[in-house]
Amino acid sequence: MNWYEEEIQYLEACKNKLTFDPQIIFYGSSSIRLWTTLYDDFVAYLPLNLGFGGSTLDACTWFFERMLLPYHPAHLVLYAGDNDLGDGRNPDEVCLFFCRFVEKFRQSFPHTSLTYISVKPSPARWPINGQIMQTNKLIAGKIAELGTPYYFLNVYDLMVENNGTPKPELYEADGLHMNANGYAIWKELTLNHFRENLKIR
Repeated sequence: MNWYEEEIQYLEACKNKLTFDPQIIFYGSSSIRLWTTLYDDFVAYLPLNLGFGGSTLDACTWFFERMLLPYHPAHLVLYAGDNDLGDGRNPDEVCLFFCRFVEKFRQSFPHTSLTYISVKPSPARWPINGQIMQTNKLIAGKIAELGTPYYFLNVYDLMVENNGTPKPELYEADGLHMNANGYAIWKELTLNHFRENLKIR
């Protein structure tokens, strides 16, 4: 976990510069970190971006105390698991990592709700798309068992063509990270989810 340390220290230092108490924290990998319009997209919810590049679900749990315990959010949005699969983990392992995260989350934030954003499809990781779909199925099942206030936000379906392949216009040239078109889909889905399910503000 040492290679995350510089970015973790940067995010820790950012807390001292905050002029508000975040209501919704976005936590996870570079799909969160690179969401450059996040503060404008969710301004009404007083958001905080705690994404760190390359992070896995395992890393999100490892840095849980340092990243999340300093705050008192009403809601957490989590995106991770993509890189775990990219690193060779299988769906069962990724689901186990998610369960470990949730266990820690429930103990530390018993009155805070959580939304897990499904692992996205991507051209770069198309060879492991079957594992991505299975991971989403497993985690969605766990969240269904947990019930409210835990939510599974399916972004996968709107990011694929009718034939099931990823829409190339949603991605940067690397085929992995999203461009503005991809984030526009995430923004709309997330805002609709907030309006329908969250009682914030």
